[in-house]
Amino acid sequence: MKLITSLTSPYGRKARVVLLEKKIPFQLQVENPWSPDSPVTTFNPLGKVPVLVLEDGESVFDSRVIVEYLDHASPVAHLIPGDQTGKMVVRGVEALADGVTDAAVALFVERKRPADKQSADWLTLQEKTLFRGLEALSEALGEKPWYLGNGMTLADIACGCTLGYLGLRFPEIDWRTAHPNLAKLFDKLMTRPSFQETVPVV
Repeated sequence: MKLITSLTSPYGRKARVVLLEKKIPFQLQVENPWSPDSPVTTFNPLGKVPVLVLEDGESVFDSRVIVEYLDHASPVAHLIPGDQTGKMVVRGVEALADGVTDAAVALFVERKRPADKQSADWLTLQEKTLFRGLEALSEALGEKPWYLGNGMTLADIACGCTLGYLGLRFPEIDWRTAHPNLAKLFDKLMTRPSFQETVPVV
């Protein structure tokens, strides 16, 4: 099994954390999907990472599909509840975290454009989405130690990967002060080898 991703992708980090938590052996292939000669399109026609390449050569792409596959691939550390209510909570938080990440990535990409080419309206829209999403993530966690139950689930992993990406690309955003419960969760996640081994590298 091979995971193709970049070392800065928060979506790729989510897949890597799940692979490590579930103790599934895999080969990491680091690629830059933005490179004109990137081989990523060979495995994913959309040209995006991460891509999970199975033993038979079949490709699985989109991080949400990948983690769903992986959670069923090994009985170790189930991260998505089997009951419908629990699954809805976990996948809902994952979707929210991914939405915040989407907005952050859109902001980062737009800000790389020449200043006179940037859209102020687009930047404002993504900033508002990002901050609303963080507020919603904080509200969903509340004072609980985890998003669901007494242990880590995919919801916590997705949120942690989003917060890690913000720390990498937007250190000026002080989400720790605004949402101390998210900071507490992130610090707890960062004690786990799966998060320590996947810290994004520029």
